[in-house]
Amino acid sequence: MTRKKREPSFDAMINLFIKKYDIATKQDIDRLARKIDNLEKALSKKSGAGASGSRAKKSPSAGEVVLNVIKDIGNGATSADIKAQTDYDDKKVQNIVHRLNKEGKIKRKKRGVYVAV
Repeated sequence: MTRKKREPSFDAMINLFIKKYDIATKQDIDRLARKIDNLEKALSKKSGAGASGSRAKKSPSAGEVVLNVIKDIGNGATSADIKAQTDYDDKKVQNIVHRLNKEGKIKRKKRGVYVAV
């Protein structure tokens, strides 16, 4: 009696193909991602601990600059006032004013006039 040869399973064929052509699997990619995350954490801890005293003072953000301009003007600042004192373009001023209003740091006194809270 002769035995029938069994055909290899599809999974076995795929595994053989992956090993033969050295293709990365999901587990390989996940393992590499974890290693990269661990390295990034180690680097951020190392750079954050020793360099905090030696850094120069950070310049204020654009939002802080606009908020200070609005506070300095006091009774209500228009977009033109902000633009004149900061040299930012119209779109940037509009975006910053919108964000500051959304965060509750400024209020709209009337259309186009803003006061600090």
